Amino acid sequence: MKSVIVISHALEIGGAERALLGLLESFDYSKYDVSLFLMRHEGELFDLLPEKVNLLPEIKEYTGLAVPMSLIVKKGLFGVAAGRTIAKIKAKQYEKSHDIKSDNGVELEYSHKYTVKAMPDISDKEYDLAISFLTPHYFAAEKVKAKKKIAWIHTDYSTVDIDVKSEEKMWSKYDRIVSISDDCTKGFISKFPNLESKILPVENIISSDFIHKQADISDVRDEMNSGKALKLLSVGRFSTAKNFDNVPDICRRIVESGVDVKWFLIGYGGDEELIRSKIKEAGMENHVIILGKKSNPYPYIKACDVYVQPSRYEGKCVAVREAQILGKPVIITNYATARSQLKDGFDGVIVPLDNEGCAQAIGELLKTPDKLTLLSANCAKTDYSNSQELEKIYKVIE
Repeated sequence: MKSVIVISHALEIGGAERALLGLLESFDYSKYDVSLFLMRHEGELFDLLPEKVNLLPEIKEYTGLAVPMSLIVKKGLFGVAAGRTIAKIKAKQYEKSHDIKSDNGVELEYSHKYTVKAMPDISDKEYDLAISFLTPHYFAAEKVKAKKKIAWIHTDYSTVDIDVKSEEKMWSKYDRIVSISDDCTKGFISKFPNLESKILPVENIISSDFIHKQADISDVRDEMNSGKALKLLSVGRFSTAKNFDNVPDICRRIVESGVDVKWFLIGYGGDEELIRSKIKEAGMENHVIILGKKSNPYPYIKACDVYVQPSRYEGKCVAVREAQILGKPVIITNYATARSQLKDGFDGVIVPLDNEGCAQAIGELLKTPDKLTLLSANCAKTDYSNSQELEKIYKVIE
């Protein structure tokens, strides 16, 4: 039996985390012994781990990567504290010398780059394959023994400021680099042309059966009570990428065009106060409702009339595919990777990214229920299950 180790951060609510669950659900456990190392045994999705996965114990040094510095010192993790401090200083220096915006990927990458020396080996076993599922990818590269190593791309690199030279060294340590969409590949190659030969295209693996079962677990009609208004739903982290801070203004424009909607937001993150202030500023307190964290978003997707992904940028949004699996009309903004998500006009609609154009296009679509019905029907008759994508991973192992 071949052995595989998968390495990731935690199982908080997020598209990449749900894609990880889809991957773990789909392995053929009669042929592969699969272990999972999480830096932190926490997150709303933690209890959804498949029983057949061998969950490795926490290692205290790795738990110090996403907690306040004071807690790291209390734990006596001085090497980790020193690495994180150096990373923060170096990242600020890089931002200043390269004149890049503060919302970038440099500090996260550096936080692992400068702490890796303080980390013990994750396991003393040699595996046939090591999978590093979320960037930065230093620990699987340097703290795991494996015959082959794969790292995953989950973002559109054309939209993110990074230290290219530093990251290229990190990615170069892997035998193959998994890209979840053609657009992700293009963005990655635009930054790392020397790594093109390592790219292995593998779509996010999503279990349709799992999603349908989870969608039937609870009834959320009371929480999503909208009266006669159409129920719109968006799911994602409250971050710059997801663009939820523009939802109140878009919603205001839709309501002013004569369409009664309630737009529900599921998620959490640093932009929550910004979103709440924008709701108040737009006077949308009765139309934009923050539902907060939900470990199981599927009953909410099932209960909505239309799923909307208003993102500024995406790698390949897992929530869009989940909504399609549940037969929902999907609207997404025209971010760089949008056309890898759906067939425009068949199983979803792509609308402009600017607020005015976005609101106008959504409003026009909501006024044509026949079109919404057709989109839903096309989703329902499309097979989105793709566990066969794992065959590409098996070939790397074999």
